[in-house]
Amino acid sequence: MKTERRSALRKLFTSATALFGLGVVAKAAGSSVASEEKEVNNVTTFQDVPLFSGSTRHGNVVYIAGKGAHTAPFEIKAHTEIVLQELERELIKAGSSMEKVLKVSVFLNDIADYKAMNEVYKGRFGKKPPVRTTVAVAKGGVPGDSLVEMDCIAYI
Repeated sequence: MKTERRSALRKLFTSATALFGLGVVAKAAGSSVASEEKEVNNVTTFQDVPLFSGSTRHGNVVYIAGKGAHTAPFEIKAHTEIVLQELERELIKAGSSMEKVLKVSVFLNDIADYKAMNEVYKGRFGKKPPVRTTVAVAKGGVPGDSLVEMDCIAYI
């Protein structure tokens, strides 16, 4: 019984180490290994105060901020294509790729665009797609003129 528990804990620790980087897991476990500081890119400011980052990396995990398509043509398939290309550019800059995405959040201006968005989205993340949440935003829609916004979390 003890051996099974140790084996399960070892597998859990190995998985967490691979996903979050040794520094974060070691710190959480009480070790003296220092945690890496987060790296931020494309910081947007408001009145000279940092508001948010286009991407943040901590250890082996990268978080990509919501990307929208604020341009014509105002059609869901075109906007979905633009957003996916922008996500991919950010992932590559951070040292990751579409195949390493773990989680995607999709925000639609109109839920009626769900099927058309999926037609462009399908297959973009390789043979092992990430988990995904898709919601239609209420009152006011997606910020700007975009019909869709997406953010994601990936490993490096």
